[in-house]
Amino acid sequence: MVPGIGDSGPGHWQSRWQNADPECVRVRMRDWDYPVCEEWVAAVEDAVRRLGPSTVLVAHSLGCLAVANWAARSPARVRGALLVAVPDPGGPEFPTQANGFAVLPSRSLPFPATMVASSDDPYSSLDFARGWASRWGCRLVEAGAAGHLNAASNLGDWPAGQALLRELRDAAAAT
Repeated sequence: MVPGIGDSGPGHWQSRWQNADPECVRVRMRDWDYPVCEEWVAAVEDAVRRLGPSTVLVAHSLGCLAVANWAARSPARVRGALLVAVPDPGGPEFPTQANGFAVLPSRSLPFPATMVASSDDPYSSLDFARGWASRWGCRLVEAGAAGHLNAASNLGDWPAGQALLRELRDAAAAT
């Protein structure tokens, strides 16, 4: 799990998934509230090196940008990534305390990925998600009006997200 700024609290689907799966590991960031891209990329790198190439990353919000930046810089590989609510670093609601996330890598991700976007996410737009899903070679799933796809969205265990993760894992295993 690669949460976004502030980490994912107990009501967030990421925390619920982690609590239900003893094999699930949360990437630990040095500072959840004042993120620095280089530090977050290093934390993803450390986690992937520990967990190995069979890892599937599940990222939310700013965690998605950390994963994309990590993928552009690291020779290490994973089986896939589920990128949920990718924020627009040029958008008006992007957190000003997030440092170094403004430039996004423009080449395809070197592993299968599914991006999930909401039509009313205050941190992004469907146009932004469509453009970056295309650039990164991701399958895009539009989740309708679901806010930032976080605890405030009242997704509970988010069964639809679990199904997307299963599909991604199955597709990655078949390649």
